[in-house]
Amino acid sequence: MNAEINDGQNKPVALPLDLSGRVVFVAGAGSAGPGWSIGRASSVTYARLGAKVCVVDRDAASAEETTAVIRSEGGLAQTFVGDVSLDADVVRLFAEAREFFGEVDVLHHNVGIGKVGGPLETSAEDFDRIHAVNVRSLLLATQQVVPSMVERGAGSIIAISSVAGMRYVGYPHLAYSVTKAAVAHFVRMLAQQYASSGVRANTVVPGLIDTPRIETTVAKMFSDASLADAKEARAQQVPMGRMGSAWEVAHACAFLASDAAAYVTGTELVVDGGLTGKFV
Repeated sequence: MNAEINDGQNKPVALPLDLSGRVVFVAGAGSAGPGWSIGRASSVTYARLGAKVCVVDRDAASAEETTAVIRSEGGLAQTFVGDVSLDADVVRLFAEAREFFGEVDVLHHNVGIGKVGGPLETSAEDFDRIHAVNVRSLLLATQQVVPSMVERGAGSIIAISSVAGMRYVGYPHLAYSVTKAAVAHFVRMLAQQYASSGVRANTVVPGLIDTPRIETTVAKMFSDASLADAKEARAQQVPMGRMGSAWEVAHACAFLASDAAAYVTGTELVVDGGLTGKFV
């Protein structure tokens, strides 16, 4: 019994979480407005755990804000600006990241756009544009990191989906919902193919999260209410009685990025306060 307890395979991972020395590439590390987006909170969380963070966004000013926060706390971060749905930008972004920090250990794909509307309100052009940003970008990023991860026998890929990719969320959001469902299945397929190579891939599924983007999305859903009333109505949909914070999603991502999740791959970590478990 003692030999079994003390062998290397059963050695516990040190907690709290530690990402010291690891390179984390966060696609979508800026914010839609002042405050804490999931990408920004995740970037700062990774840095606080010792990671070197590639702060990636197409909005240079917003990305620089994230980088500035990390550096103000003594963390390591560098801004890289580009559109992760474009082939040439993706190749350039990862080349710059590798030159600055080295090979990427963790890919955090935090990209998503949408348009309210069902099949009759969604043009083929809109659908293709949303698919390119939400799904095609994940393919391009994965192609950049998987070969080196396989060669080193380690790596973690984390993609941000949405409860909209699992359930109808009360209003038509077809292109966003379908593409976020595709993200989750893409990651499942990725995880199965590369599990034996030491590469883990998981999806984080946020529910109703209070981020800067909420000001525009809530306004569309509750057009006759004030923002405060709209937020309260949104909060009351959640069994916990509140929206989640970007930090609560970031902490889930940090777990999946770390060795504490060494046996976790091909799954969805739902961070929704119980929302998707409701009957109505």
